[in-house]
Amino acid sequence: MAARRTALPLAVMLALTTAAGPGQAAEVHVAVAANFTAAAREVAAAFEQETGDTAVLSFGSTGQLFTQIVHGAPFDVFLAADQARPERAVAEGYAVGESRFTYATGRIALYSIDPDLVTGEPTLADASFDKIAIANPETAPYGAAAIETMRALGVHDTLAPRIVRGSNIAQAYQFVATGSAELGFVALSQIATVAGGSRWVVPQHFYAPIFQDAVILGTASDNGTARHFMTFLEGPKARAIIARYGYGLAE
Repeated sequence: MAARRTALPLAVMLALTTAAGPGQAAEVHVAVAANFTAAAREVAAAFEQETGDTAVLSFGSTGQLFTQIVHGAPFDVFLAADQARPERAVAEGYAVGESRFTYATGRIALYSIDPDLVTGEPTLADASFDKIAIANPETAPYGAAAIETMRALGVHDTLAPRIVRGSNIAQAYQFVATGSAELGFVALSQIATVAGGSRWVVPQHFYAPIFQDAVILGTASDNGTARHFMTFLEGPKARAIIARYGYGLAE
């Protein structure tokens, strides 16, 4: 179930908390799930334009980022590709519970740079390709969704020998974009602004909803800039960016 919280207006947050002295820009260090790379960069640019503060972004699979957080990586905010890791972060004392909310709902697509290859479900059944890329399902929720989809369609066992795994969804997309794999399951957000090729947006009944949660980490519980960033992420400017990349938005 998607987690929500009531966000204070950005102006109120700025009045209640400060991360630096008057006129001084501040930084917030954000661990970002790889599927959200392009959207996060736009959100960070809009945040800086609005507040003068900088969001320093680090990208990786959700599982990899969570492991780094547990081992003391100096992040302030965690934008995951699932709900499980933020929930664990809160339960295990690494994050601030009241800060957690669902910032996006992800979708997957089957994509190829070949304009004729992907036609929908029949592409997977016909299996007229040598390699299909996915993200590592053990650490990347988008990879797990790809496995679910192939199992739901009854093609997983046939395609298993042809699967190449990227460490995260960004690497899976690179395998496809460079032709290292003829096609692959990618995040819809990665191809939302990409012209050409062929694609099939996978119907959501084939895999569990990908609710993506954000949370402030415990080491930043008193970091005003982290709270400003989270409030901005829930605001209309960030939500418009997120929607443009094909994500669903929690109510």
